[in-house]
Amino acid sequence: MTLAHAIFAAGCFWGVQAAFDAVPGVWSTRVGYTGGSAVNPSYEQVCRGNTGHAEAVEIAYDPEQVSYDKLLDVFFSIHNPTTRDRQGPDIGHQYRSAVFYLNAEQKEAAVAKILELNRSGKFPAPIVTEIAPAKTFYPAEDYHQDYLKKQGLKTYGTNDMRMEEEEEEETDNEQEWKRKLTPLQYDVLRRKGTERPFTGRYYRFSEDGTYSCAACGNPIFMSQDKFDSGCGWPSFDKAIPGHVKFTPDFSHGLERIEVTCARCGSHLGHVFEDGPTETGDRFCINSAAMNFTPEKDTAKN
Repeated sequence: MTLAHAIFAAGCFWGVQAAFDAVPGVWSTRVGYTGGSAVNPSYEQVCRGNTGHAEAVEIAYDPEQVSYDKLLDVFFSIHNPTTRDRQGPDIGHQYRSAVFYLNAEQKEAAVAKILELNRSGKFPAPIVTEIAPAKTFYPAEDYHQDYLKKQGLKTYGTNDMRMEEEEEEETDNEQEWKRKLTPLQYDVLRRKGTERPFTGRYYRFSEDGTYSCAACGNPIFMSQDKFDSGCGWPSFDKAIPGHVKFTPDFSHGLERIEVTCARCGSHLGHVFEDGPTETGDRFCINSAAMNFTPEKDTAKN
C-alpha cells in the first residue's frame, strides 16, 4: 500500500486534525506550521504573526479508500473559507484558509473545487482560500499533537454553523457595550472572540491582587490562583466561587466549557481539565476580558 499526502490550513489546527482523523482512509495526521519563511518556528513565534506560517495539518491517506477530492470536500465543510486571516474568534495570518498542494493534480483539483463552490452559491461571499505549493512542514510541539483527543474533546458542526455564529445581529444593548468597551474588549467579551496568544497584558504578569470582569467589574480571579501554563493566555486553577458561570460550548467545531461572568454574562475564556495543581483545572482566560486591582488598592477599599 502506498500512502499519499495532503496539507490543509483551516484555522486552529486542533479541530482540523480531529476532523480529518475521523475520515475513513486517513491513516495519520500531524499538526504543524508551513507556508512561511522562518525555519523550525515555535508556536509562540507563529502566533506573533511575523513568520508567514499557517497552522496546518499534514495528512497521510490511502487513495484507494479516500480521494483527494473527498478530502477537499471535508476541508471546505469544516471552516469558513470566505473570511481572510480569520476563523471564528481566531484572528491572524496564521489562521488563514489554505491548500498547500504537493503536485499539479492537487493544485488542479483545488482550483476546480473552488470554482465549483463559488458557482454553486453555497457560500454568501467568494472563497478566499490560498492555493500555494507546499513548503517545508515543521511539526508543532508535542503538546499540540492530537490535542483534542488528549483532552477527551470532540469536534462538531460545519461551516454553515460557523457562518450563522458570525452573523448574529447586534441589539441596542450590544451597541451600548460597543461604546463602553475597546474594540478588542468588545470582540472578546461580547462576541466571544479570542485575543492572540502571548500578546495579552496579563499573560506574564505576576503582581498580587484581584482580577475582575472588564465589562462590569465583577471580581473573578485572585492572583494566588494564577500560574504559567505556557498556553499563551493567563491561566488560573480556580475562580472566585459563584462569580463565574460554566456553559457547554460547541462552537467552531469543538466541545469545550465556556467561562462567563456570572454578573453580566460576558465571555471570559474556557476551562480545561488538564491543570497541574490539585484542582485539576486550567482556566484559560483572555487578558482583554479582565481588569486588575493591586492588593494594596483592594485593601484600601
